Amino acid sequence: MKAVALTQYLPIEAPESFLDVDLPKPQPTGRDILIAVQAVAVNPVDTKVRAGRGKEGVVEDPPRVIGWDASGVVEAVGDAVTLFKPGDAVWYAGDITRAGCNSAFQVVDERIVGRKPESLSHAEAAALPLTTITAYEAFFDRLGIDRDGADKGQSILIIGAGGGVGSIGIQLAKHAGLVVIATASRPETEAWVRELGADHVVNHREDMVAQVRALGLQHVDHVAIFNDMRHWAAAVELVRPQGGIVTIDDTDLPMPMDGMKMKAASLHWEFMFARAMHQTRDMIEQHRLLTWAAAEIDAGRIRTTVSQVLSPINAANLREAHRLIETGKAKGKIVIEGF
Repeated sequence: MKAVALTQYLPIEAPESFLDVDLPKPQPTGRDILIAVQAVAVNPVDTKVRAGRGKEGVVEDPPRVIGWDASGVVEAVGDAVTLFKPGDAVWYAGDITRAGCNSAFQVVDERIVGRKPESLSHAEAAALPLTTITAYEAFFDRLGIDRDGADKGQSILIIGAGGGVGSIGIQLAKHAGLVVIATASRPETEAWVRELGADHVVNHREDMVAQVRALGLQHVDHVAIFNDMRHWAAAVELVRPQGGIVTIDDTDLPMPMDGMKMKAASLHWEFMFARAMHQTRDMIEQHRLLTWAAAEIDAGRIRTTVSQVLSPINAANLREAHRLIETGKAKGKIVIEGF
């Protein structure tokens, strides 16, 4: 089967950072389903894995396929599968401990796969799974916000709102009835987050505390850090007593906790691969949340966050997508479709 893979961990400028290869077609067993991949999206996690910090000089043989955001069609199923059948259109993010989606076919555990929204093309759908799972788990599982509006009127500051996770996060927060303060640092990302429903926009490259308080808010109920932990001090200052902060950034930066302690505030880590990586008993929750999200999309309450589509799925286009992500200026999601 066609695939795009790496044999060594390199900067994206290196022509060998991705290679077009031919690999054996996998076969599903147990609860795995075999998916014919139609479109994939690129996330910051892809660029971090490809760069391979600490893996300089390591050679992958056979070549390693990465990628964790896809939409496709079920080709075959394992003998223990109960949720899908061949011909079903699906969307999913996958499992970081297994081969990724940058290949014509991929095997994925059915418990972390959902039926694709009927109203979206494969390219539009591929933009959403990883970021939807991340934002959903961050807000509703980690921070404990009620998905269906019981916490209506509470406020949330989404730092890094113009990226992939922030773009769907704004929509999920508005769906739950929250007042959304989004951060953006460029005119185009400010317009983007307002288009997605943000109530207020502040610039995370300037004094966020002063900007939020200028809105008449001494504190916010929740803070989501969806870019990096340079904003930790501002997040701690702004979160209300007994409020919560959730972050997706693995950081080496200092994170002083005295302010959190004095407020009895909580810190939550979100890592959407944790359920599959550790085979948790509630793995199927990702199937359920993708099913819920698909229904909300088909009802017109959530929209795709795709901002650019490249074609076909090959090494050159994956290098370009990774390059764009690494600029730190991408808005929404970059998708590649069709082998």
